[in-house]
Amino acid sequence: MSLPIERLHAVIALEKKKGFQNTAVIGGFDKFLANWAAEVATSISDKTRLTKFNSYIGDFDYALKAIADRRLSIENLLSFVEEFRTPTSVGVKSGLSKPVDMEPPQIAEPSAIYKKKAPKSKAPAAPPSSLSLPVTTLKGISEATAAKYKKLGITGIRDLLYHFPTRHVDYSQTAKISSLLPGPDQTIVANIWEVRLTTPGGRRSTEAILGDETGNIRALWFNNPYLVKQLHNGDRVVISGRVSDWKGRLVFESPEWEKLEEKELVHTGRLVPVYPLTAGLFPRAVRKLMKEVVDGFSGSLSDYLPSTIRQRRGLTDLPSAISHAHFPEDELSKNAARVRLAFDELFFLQLGVLARKRAWQHSQPASAIPTDKTLFDRFLKSLSFSLTGAQQKSLNEILADLKRTEAMSRLLQGEVGSGKTVVATAAILMAVAAGFQAAFMAPTEILAEQHFRSLTRMLELLSTEKQITEGVTSYIGILPDRPLSVALLIGDAKESGKTAIRGRIKNGDIDLVIGTHALIQKDVKFKILGLAVIDEQHRFGVEQRLSLRQKGTNPHILVMTATPIPRTLALTLYGDLDLSVINELPPGRQTIKTRWLKPEQRASAYAFIRKQVDLKQQAFIICPLVEESEAVQARAATAEYENLKQDVFPDFKLGLLHGRMPAVEKDSVMGAFSAGKLDILVSTPVIEVGIDVPNATVMLIESADRFGLSQLHQFRGRVGRGTEQSYCMLLAENPSEVANARLSVIEKTQDGFILAEEDLKLRGPGEFFGTRQSGLPDLKMAKLSDVPILEMAREEATRLFQEDPGLKKPEHRALYDELIRIWPQTGEWS
Repeated sequence: MSLPIERLHAVIALEKKKGFQNTAVIGGFDKFLANWAAEVATSISDKTRLTKFNSYIGDFDYALKAIADRRLSIENLLSFVEEFRTPTSVGVKSGLSKPVDMEPPQIAEPSAIYKKKAPKSKAPAAPPSSLSLPVTTLKGISEATAAKYKKLGITGIRDLLYHFPTRHVDYSQTAKISSLLPGPDQTIVANIWEVRLTTPGGRRSTEAILGDETGNIRALWFNNPYLVKQLHNGDRVVISGRVSDWKGRLVFESPEWEKLEEKELVHTGRLVPVYPLTAGLFPRAVRKLMKEVVDGFSGSLSDYLPSTIRQRRGLTDLPSAISHAHFPEDELSKNAARVRLAFDELFFLQLGVLARKRAWQHSQPASAIPTDKTLFDRFLKSLSFSLTGAQQKSLNEILADLKRTEAMSRLLQGEVGSGKTVVATAAILMAVAAGFQAAFMAPTEILAEQHFRSLTRMLELLSTEKQITEGVTSYIGILPDRPLSVALLIGDAKESGKTAIRGRIKNGDIDLVIGTHALIQKDVKFKILGLAVIDEQHRFGVEQRLSLRQKGTNPHILVMTATPIPRTLALTLYGDLDLSVINELPPGRQTIKTRWLKPEQRASAYAFIRKQVDLKQQAFIICPLVEESEAVQARAATAEYENLKQDVFPDFKLGLLHGRMPAVEKDSVMGAFSAGKLDILVSTPVIEVGIDVPNATVMLIESADRFGLSQLHQFRGRVGRGTEQSYCMLLAENPSEVANARLSVIEKTQDGFILAEEDLKLRGPGEFFGTRQSGLPDLKMAKLSDVPILEMAREEATRLFQEDPGLKKPEHRALYDELIRIWPQTGEWS
């Protein structure tokens, strides 16, 4: 049991923390002091000193003092107690025998009475090398248990420290039993009056009767008879969990529990972490292990972040951040930990991409590609439309990059239908006119074929004649001295044809090759690749981009995306790329009328589709799943296709398209729809990107609440590509509050960039875009909606990169080591 002096310290510390409001203990500080003094007085044998002691305590009157005077009174009280503690004092016994610390230790909220902690004997921090030890070095972790942790990506001590909780349950506020109500999680401190085995519903369970000074309550642990051996009559415990009303009486159902001993609470009475688990791992065991690891090893972490950055940005130190990310004292320390760790993730992400950009630009000079003004003007005049201001601005930025001997790395971002392909074609023409080859890579064969058709249509307008031999189309009259040759290289083509095309690419006979991943295979070699264009960049990732770059001697790279990305986010995820934005649509582009329909309006939606098809238009119907699932209540494409074909539109021609179909079958269905041989295409999200069917004027999206705003906007972009008015209908059976907000926004907004900003706000965590690209570190604590942290990290990374791009300074050595650990494939720093 604690000595009386320790109890006094605890209450004074809490009173200080509460601003001397006389609220540290029930009944006020005077009442506590009187009871405390009565206990201490029994140990003072000298009558003179006892009289002095009682007189001082009796005149203390803490409650009557002004708040400003209470601090001095507390300090005088401690000085008085110190006088009584001195070894020369006569008649002082064990009650005051412990030395008094003049600055009492801080104790954690909310309740000093309920959250007793033994003073932490600060064990020396484990050496940093211990962080690389396997988890099997920890007590109780067998090889079999280690295999379960490995499924969570955990093999060593460091992995455990960075295995953050998905959330925390707030069990910090204690209540009296008489104040409990059915419903939310609640915490009590109570005595166990009785523990017994019980069999509700035939399940062997543990039941306990608990009580405090205000009443009694039952706790029931279903399917857990083993607790009978761990809980005993008379134990004082902390119980945290959900309270249910069972036959008119309140009961805790399978709550967390801990005995109230001289230790820090782990499972109850605090913000309790909830960890990701896998089969064979259980919450209490994982939480107990994590507490031991955090207490034992977080102090071993050296803080790699320069102190100047920490101070400038008000960031907590790394050991504290790791500790409080797992077991925070309160919401304040939890948030401070998340900000620090989120900053680190975004900071290293930015440093990595900046290093990659520097390495590409300085590895070897790129070939400067001049602008052929005559050909450029001829191309623009051949078009049936004028470039928008945004197109012209983006094109000027690209042409300026091409003229430099530093390789271009540029992201061209623009809405569906904003004219990115025209801009890319102009750049390709300049590269070919200068004697270089160009490559255009798309994520799917459907999209590659579409780009092939689009580019060749534009080239035909410039040429006087075209010839096709062995899969290669040659255009005469574009270049002054030779034909301009174009080929399509996709995985589904005949091997003999692909071999011939690869040979001609290697010989330099083909000026422009359009294809899929087939372009980055080892057997594809270019003679003189000067420009590579990558469409829908996020479908590939940084490694594929690097592979295409390595096909030439540091060629210029232009990547394009129709997925709207807020500028701050784009600059972070694509910090290695310069950014051009086409944020306006060509004149005459029609607004797609969008309506969010209730389930009872389904028949009206079908009737509208029938009306459009009768007008010789075509329709898309999008379903989120391929097959029916009991777990997810959403209309599956296969089931919906059969239902529509047989019962709703038996007189129309329907097609089915989904990702599990063989490539040949997908191409066949898409080809039939593009050619107008199908009236309605039932599809999964496989059509999200790049499908161009001008005759399609209506789209119905099933279970629209299951998609993000940006994805819904991409679907909607599949219609409205012709001259006729187009429509998009959104059906949702039972949308959540967040889904309601999404559907309301997209119904009213056509601007993809505004939608992307809203999507970030509504969706929050980092699944919005891009961090799953191969080659980028995962984000565990950062959210891509953390714009202030994101901007702060980018500013600091840019500043550091300018000051010390190679991280060669001694004060940056720890930062360099951590960067190499996070980006092991990044050789730019070595």
